[in-house]
Order: sequence, then structure tokens, then C-alpha cells
Amino acid sequence: MSNTVKSLTVNYNPASNEQNTFTSGDCVSGEVTLEVAKECKINSLLIQFKGKARVMWSERHGQTTVVYHSKDKYFSIKHFFVGEKKDNGDDNETLLTNQLGNPYSNVVAPGSHVYPFSFQIPPQDMPSSFDGDFGKIVYALKAKLSRSMRVPTKDSTKINFVTKADLTGDPGLMEPQHESKDKKMKFFNSGTVAMDVNLEKTGFFQGEGLKVMACIQNNSSREIKPKYCVYRKHSFFAQGNRRVSTKDLYKEVGEPIPPSSNQNVTRVLSIPLDVESSILNCSILKAEHRLRVYLDVKYASDPVIKFPIVILPAPKVPGVEAPPLVASGFGFEPFGNTYPPAWGMVPPQPPSAPQPSDPPPAYGTWDAPSFDKSWK
Repeated sequence: MSNTVKSLTVNYNPASNEQNTFTSGDCVSGEVTLEVAKECKINSLLIQFKGKARVMWSERHGQTTVVYHSKDKYFSIKHFFVGEKKDNGDDNETLLTNQLGNPYSNVVAPGSHVYPFSFQIPPQDMPSSFDGDFGKIVYALKAKLSRSMRVPTKDSTKINFVTKADLTGDPGLMEPQHESKDKKMKFFNSGTVAMDVNLEKTGFFQGEGLKVMACIQNNSSREIKPKYCVYRKHSFFAQGNRRVSTKDLYKEVGEPIPPSSNQNVTRVLSIPLDVESSILNCSILKAEHRLRVYLDVKYASDPVIKFPIVILPAPKVPGVEAPPLVASGFGFEPFGNTYPPAWGMVPPQPPSAPQPSDPPPAYGTWDAPSFDKSWK
């Protein structure tokens, strides 16, 4: 930054909810502040609002390093305070005026100058903000000052965007789930163990209780413990390749069940408010969740049941009970299916947004070799 331009900053007004989150159709307003030490002439001053996804990772093949990358743009809107928008028929570029309705001057006097702005987030289906090991979904405000024969001065800030939940989406989120598993003991144990597990539904809000109902039969010679684990899986897709990472989010252990006994066990797992929501409506990355229920049996492999679950953003208004669990933008599908489901009616994309990229490759056709985590 030159001695003439002391600072350029962009700030937005917080959202009207405690989480400070925005969603489709919301208004994002704020101001760009320019401070200069002496009078100067500027070519252009603009604020840009963008939403995009990007994935990237590298893989070693012998002596060669291959970088896989892909990106998807959801919208790009520019407001010019000074300068002229490009004559390319782009409706997403606007020339702003001051409070009196006059154009901003391209000659700036010494001191601090404030330029207010306001954007409406396009009313379309878009994935929530996300930051993973090999990919990101970012919604950002970027200010740029250009002067003749000078390097442009820039500043940016991100907003936290969440997919909108409403009553017109996927009824599969309310579908109950049921699985059963039995196992015959060998070696140091004898007899059998079995469990029959039910979930009331498939979709859960952040902060909601996940109720697990199980009938457990311990017809073995040792006590067993039911255990529960919610974990997430991130999948990234680029150039016909796939990169996966998984992580356990939280675990709980139930009371031991003695030998030769049957018990009905109900456990309510509290989903943390800060756990990331599921992302199933992005063509180049996915964030999925599963519940793993298993019986801890000493000296034997544990019988395991896995349930796909969908975690939805918490309601934006504090103290208000969550609406009936049907949410657009959160189509349900079996865990690991890499093709996004139908998301209902989606308004047309902005003219500047390119066509969505090809759907990711089918699950199961890609191995998960060891990749490094560098971004280049």
C-alpha cells in the first residue's frame, strides 16, 4: 500500500440472528472505508460479492506430482462507486451514487471516506459455507481500489452462509430407519449377541437430540456395552478423481449388559450446536454424516450398524422450536452416493454463473490413496 492510500477496509452489518448467519434472499449491507493521506485520483473503486466452491489436492505418482483441482461459481455481483462497468451486458454490475443521487468523485481529498453498499443474496439453492482439508465454499465481500500506475489496493471479508430450511423440501428426512445385526461368538466367548436398532427419523437440527432405540440380546458368556459414534465424511471431486477424509465427531458409551440377558436401551445423543451441517447440494464436494451403533465385545470383533443421517442448520431465531423437519437443499440419499439428489424447484442462475460442472464419479470406483494436503 502506497503512502497516499493509508487503508482500505470492508465491513458488513451483522445478521439479525445470534449465529450471525445469512441465507438465500437475505440482504447484506455494509460500508467500504477509504483513508488517504493526500489528495489522489482513482480510476475505479468497487465492492464485489461472490459465492464459489473450490477443491484442490496433490498426489504423487512416482517422480511426478499431479495437482487435482476444480471450482464452481454460484454468483458474482459488482457495485462500482467510481469507474464504469464493463459494456458486456452483465446485469450483475451496477454503478452506485451518493446519498444525493450524484456520482462519486474520482478525486479523493485527504481524510477518511465511507462508501455504503447493499447486496441481496440471490434467491437460489446454494450450499452452506464450508472449510475442509481439500476444499472450501466461500461467500465473500471484496473491495478493490485501482489507480493509474499503481498496484491495486484490496480488502475482503467472509460471511457465514447457510442453506435455507423450509417446508417444501425432501420428505425423506422424516423417514424412520431400522437395522438389525447378530453375531455368533468364537474363541474366548460362547453364545450369540444381537441388536435391533431404530431411529425415529433421518434429519436432525444442530442442537437437537438424536434418539436411538435398541433391543439388545446378550446370549454370550461376557458382558457387552453398547457404544455410539457420530462421524462425518468429506468427499472432494476433481478431474475424475476423488479424495475422502473421515473424522469421529463425538462418542458415547452405554451401560454394560450382563451375560444371558436382554434389554431395551434408549439413548438420546445431543448434537452440538457447533457441529457442521451436512452439504449434499454441491457438485464438487460433500459433507455427509453417519451414526455408528456397535456392541463392544471383548476378544471378538464388534457387531456394527451404521445409519446415514442429515444434520441441518439450527433455526435462526433463538428460543423458537424447530419447524417440522422438511428442508429444501438437503435431499436425502444413502451415505456415499456421490450424485446430488433433486433439490426441488430452483430459480434460474444469475447470468454470470457458468453451467454446473459434470457430476462427480460414482462412489466405489475410486480408491483413497495417501495424498498430501498442500494447496498450490
